[in-house]
Amino acid sequence: MTRPTSAYVDYRVSVAYIGSVLKYLAAAPLFPLLLAVFYGEDPLPFVAGSAVMLAVGVLFERAHDTNDEDALGNREAFLVVSLAWLVVPLAGTVPYLVAGTGTVAGPVNALFESMSGFTTTGATVLGEISVARHGHAMLMWRQLTQWLGGMGILVLMVAILPELSVGGAQVMDQESPGLSLNKLTPRIQKTARVLWAIYVGFTLLAAVVYYSLHLLDVAPNMDLYNAVAHALTTMPTGGFSPKARSVEAFAPAVQWAVMPFMLVAGTNFALFWYVLRGEPRRLVENAEFRSYLLAVVAFGALVSALLFVGVGLDATPANVDVIPGNAENSLRQGLFQVIGVVTTTGYASMDFNTWDASTQTIILFAYFLGGSAGSAAGSIKIVRWVLVEKAVVRSLFTSVHPDAVRPVRLGDEPVDEDTILSVFTFVVLFLALFAASTVLLYLDTLRTPELSLTGLEAMSAAIATLGNVGPGFGPIGPMNSFEPFSNAGKLYMVFLMWIGRLEVVSVLVILTPSFWRS
Repeated sequence: MTRPTSAYVDYRVSVAYIGSVLKYLAAAPLFPLLLAVFYGEDPLPFVAGSAVMLAVGVLFERAHDTNDEDALGNREAFLVVSLAWLVVPLAGTVPYLVAGTGTVAGPVNALFESMSGFTTTGATVLGEISVARHGHAMLMWRQLTQWLGGMGILVLMVAILPELSVGGAQVMDQESPGLSLNKLTPRIQKTARVLWAIYVGFTLLAAVVYYSLHLLDVAPNMDLYNAVAHALTTMPTGGFSPKARSVEAFAPAVQWAVMPFMLVAGTNFALFWYVLRGEPRRLVENAEFRSYLLAVVAFGALVSALLFVGVGLDATPANVDVIPGNAENSLRQGLFQVIGVVTTTGYASMDFNTWDASTQTIILFAYFLGGSAGSAAGSIKIVRWVLVEKAVVRSLFTSVHPDAVRPVRLGDEPVDEDTILSVFTFVVLFLALFAASTVLLYLDTLRTPELSLTGLEAMSAAIATLGNVGPGFGPIGPMNSFEPFSNAGKLYMVFLMWIGRLEVVSVLVILTPSFWRS
């Protein structure tokens, strides 16, 4: 039951719900805290992080009774989702700030890294990514933030907390990626638990597969720590790695092993629920899933072919990772980078800065695809592009046959006109925001002497953060850092990561005057 629409937003309800989220998320820093004790590192950053989350959470929770079934209206749900994804990353900065180590010791950089983590963007401002510099525990905290954000912080809260199941459907509808949330079970709390159970299951499987390569002596440096760390950022399509060279630091077998898990992470998790229930046809017959695989195969084949013949390579000695004429090498590098970008994971099997402009341009187009609705992937999403294509074809047909009635269908199901309108609205807003952000970030670099971006590189910075993809091109490539940007530029990209994770509309709605009054 939800309360009737009122003239004004009761922000106290939203603040109280956010308080409950923070209070229970205070348990999250305990995992890296245990690692800090195990490795003999300083546990204080995680004690402080947990204490701040708990204290602020309890304080916020007193603003309103979260057990009030009539409390959470539609506008309060919008506010809960938008503010939670701002407040939680703010709280996530505490371990970085207390540790005071490296480039994340300052508040702006700490917020950038935390927002990039929780929104599963994967862009980083760390100047040096190494255990020697930051410690095992701090780098694991960085990995954990992505895992917590992957399936949705509020989806997790609805799954485990009875008091947050009140109004949970509205909250999950606003937070969950894609067009709508598949209600897999009659109770929304059980649906949230199903989604998180599938997510946890694939994470554990990924960790086991990665670590098995170490036990088989195929990838000696993929020890238990690295296996867990990379599993935590594969399934949320995050891309953070405790290695400075990302997945390039491991044997080719690891790169082949990571690819199927990235593909799984970019697939609608609801489809796996049907598979587990003995309905595998629901997966293979799903129109979006087939389009998703087709896009990956098409882009992957094109990039791999270019690498194979050497067209896509910049003629520099740095290209020792790609060997023209080597089929396995070219296929692995091309497929890995395409899957990493389409699913918005952002891992790198090599520095694609060493590719020439033609291949980078193809990769840039892949940045806009995104994975499936209902997955952990970001960007525009495949299903929206499918619906745009079908709506355009329908429009061309009705131009010739004005009296024809031809509904847009996704598979065998007709799609209502309101959904078509919302898809076009989102795509237009996304592309307009991307264009404006490209200009703003390019202008920002003109007043930053240590950073110089070309037009292509500025575009990559905008889509990498707005689409929650991670690395860009040039100085912000997969082996580099966003640290040279000015503080103003970084704060703007924090905004892009925030609004991109919530798919633009949820944030823009609360910025309109009509949201706050009748």
